[in-house]
Amino acid sequence: MLLYWNKYAQRLGEKGFKIMESLLLINDPVLDGTKITIELPNEGSKLDFEKEMHGLIGYLRGHLHNHDITIEVIVNESIENRRSFNDQDRYNRLHEINPNIDLLRTTFGLDINH
Repeated sequence: MLLYWNKYAQRLGEKGFKIMESLLLINDPVLDGTKITIELPNEGSKLDFEKEMHGLIGYLRGHLHNHDITIEVIVNESIENRRSFNDQDRYNRLHEINPNIDLLRTTFGLDINH
Protein backbone atom coordinates (compact mmCIF):
# COMPACT_ATOMS: atom_id res chain seq x y z
CA MET A 1 0.00 0.00 0.00
CA LEU A 2 2.78 2.40 0.95
CA LEU A 3 4.51 1.82 -2.37
CA TYR A 4 1.40 2.89 -4.33
CA TRP A 5 0.79 5.78 -1.90
CA ASN A 6 4.27 7.13 -2.63
CA LYS A 7 3.95 6.51 -6.38
CA TYR A 8 0.71 8.51 -6.42
CA ALA A 9 2.40 11.34 -4.49
CA GLN A 10 5.30 11.33 -6.95
CA ARG A 11 2.89 11.44 -9.89
CA LEU A 12 1.12 14.45 -8.37
CA GLY A 13 4.44 16.22 -7.85
CA GLU A 14 5.42 15.64 -11.47
CA LYS A 15 2.10 17.17 -12.56
CA GLY A 16 2.76 20.27 -10.42
CA PHE A 17 0.47 19.45 -7.48
CA LYS A 18 3.22 20.07 -4.93
CA ILE A 19 0.94 20.85 -1.97
CA MET A 20 -0.95 17.57 -2.27
CA GLU A 21 2.33 15.72 -2.81
CA SER A 22 3.74 17.16 0.40
CA LEU A 23 0.55 16.31 2.32
CA LEU A 24 0.78 12.71 1.16
CA LEU A 25 4.42 12.52 2.20
CA ILE A 26 4.16 14.45 5.49
CA ASN A 27 4.21 11.12 7.33
CA ASP A 28 3.55 7.49 6.55
CA PRO A 29 -0.10 6.43 6.52
CA VAL A 30 -1.13 3.53 8.75
CA LEU A 31 -3.02 0.59 7.30
CA ASP A 32 -5.48 -1.25 9.54
CA GLY A 33 -7.41 -3.83 7.55
CA THR A 34 -8.92 -1.80 4.71
CA LYS A 35 -8.77 1.55 6.54
CA ILE A 36 -5.84 3.86 5.88
CA THR A 37 -5.23 6.53 8.50
CA ILE A 38 -3.10 9.61 7.91
CA GLU A 39 -2.27 12.36 10.39
CA LEU A 40 -2.07 15.93 9.13
CA PRO A 41 -0.86 18.99 11.07
CA ASN A 42 -3.94 21.24 10.86
CA GLU A 43 -7.51 21.66 9.62
CA GLY A 44 -6.40 23.57 6.51
CA SER A 45 -4.21 20.73 5.34
CA LYS A 46 -7.05 18.29 6.09
CA LEU A 47 -9.41 20.30 3.85
CA ASP A 48 -6.82 20.42 1.05
CA PHE A 49 -6.27 16.68 1.36
CA GLU A 50 -9.97 15.84 1.38
CA LYS A 51 -10.53 17.80 -1.87
CA GLU A 52 -8.13 15.46 -3.69
CA MET A 53 -8.79 12.29 -1.68
CA HIS A 54 -11.21 10.69 -4.16
CA GLY A 55 -8.53 10.42 -6.84
CA LEU A 56 -6.17 8.80 -4.36
CA ILE A 57 -8.79 6.31 -3.16
CA GLY A 58 -9.61 5.35 -6.75
CA TYR A 59 -5.93 4.88 -7.57
CA LEU A 60 -5.29 2.74 -4.48
CA ARG A 61 -8.44 0.66 -4.94
CA GLY A 62 -7.52 -0.07 -8.54
CA HIS A 63 -3.86 -0.91 -7.95
CA LEU A 64 -4.46 -2.89 -4.75
CA HIS A 65 -7.53 -4.67 -6.20
CA ASN A 66 -9.53 -3.87 -3.07
CA HIS A 67 -12.64 -1.71 -3.34
CA ASP A 68 -13.22 -1.62 0.43
CA ILE A 69 -10.30 0.76 1.06
CA THR A 70 -11.19 3.92 2.99
CA ILE A 71 -9.04 6.81 4.19
CA GLU A 72 -9.44 8.51 7.56
CA VAL A 73 -7.78 11.87 8.16
CA ILE A 74 -6.77 12.81 11.70
CA VAL A 75 -5.65 16.30 12.64
CA ASN A 76 -2.73 16.21 15.05
CA GLU A 77 -1.47 19.72 15.64
CA SER A 78 1.51 18.45 17.61
CA ILE A 79 3.04 17.36 14.27
CA GLU A 80 3.50 20.97 13.33
CA ASN A 81 6.58 22.56 14.83
CA ARG A 82 5.30 25.70 16.51
CA ARG A 83 8.67 26.92 17.75
CA SER A 84 9.26 30.58 17.10
CA PHE A 85 12.49 31.34 15.31
CA ASN A 86 14.72 34.31 15.91
CA ASP A 87 16.92 35.85 13.24
CA GLN A 88 19.91 33.66 14.13
CA ASP A 89 17.80 30.48 13.85
CA ARG A 90 16.54 31.54 10.43
CA TYR A 91 20.06 32.38 9.25
CA ASN A 92 21.40 29.03 10.49
CA ARG A 93 18.64 27.18 8.65
CA LEU A 94 19.29 29.09 5.42
CA HIS A 95 23.03 28.43 5.84
CA GLU A 96 22.30 24.68 6.09
CA ILE A 97 20.33 24.86 2.85
CA ASN A 98 22.90 26.97 1.00
CA PRO A 99 26.30 27.78 2.57
CA ASN A 100 26.81 30.52 -0.05
CA ILE A 101 24.51 32.74 2.00
CA ASP A 102 27.56 33.55 4.12
CA LEU A 103 29.26 34.99 1.03
CA LEU A 104 26.18 37.10 0.34
CA ARG A 105 26.12 38.36 3.94
CA THR A 106 29.81 39.36 3.93
CA THR A 107 29.78 40.82 0.40
CA PHE A 108 26.99 43.25 1.24
CA GLY A 109 28.01 43.80 4.85
CA LEU A 110 24.74 42.41 6.15
CA ASP A 111 24.16 41.75 9.82
CA ILE A 112 21.62 39.31 11.14
CA ASN A 113 21.03 41.32 14.31
CA HIS A 114 18.86 44.40 14.27
